[in-house]
Amino acid sequence: MLNIVPIGFVENERTKLEDDHWERVDSKIFLTSSFGEDSLKGIEDFSHLEILFYFHLVDESSIVTGARHPRNNKHLPLVGIFSQRGKSRPNRIGSTIVELIKQEGSTLYVKGLDAIDGTPVLDIKPVMEEFLPKGVITQPEWSKEVMKSYW
Repeated sequence: MLNIVPIGFVENERTKLEDDHWERVDSKIFLTSSFGEDSLKGIEDFSHLEILFYFHLVDESSIVTGARHPRNNKHLPLVGIFSQRGKSRPNRIGSTIVELIKQEGSTLYVKGLDAIDGTPVLDIKPVMEEFLPKGVITQPEWSKEVMKSYW
């Protein structure tokens, strides 16, 4: 059995699951007492971090394992859950690249984290150019429509 324990928790002004305007959200990530400030040593040398988190308020009854219309919008195409980034995914894991504002002790201050207050953080990784995609990124037009107000 897989047992994942949060390494920290998010604190911000958002208390409800919302889909748009995450660029306005400043968040703090507080590490749990299992991790000291030394676990973040050198992190301020990076401009961006990838945050993996758990959609803890998503009801199990809303989990999708097949296809659905993104944001339940019937005007968008029916696509598989792994062809979209919705929160009602089988393992309820989210991933976002954020801007690191600063570190104070075992707390990170970040911008653009699309996780609500109290969200469990599963992992933090520095963003390195070498791990970003090479070449042209392609995506369908419906995804651009979905994301136009997200950030």
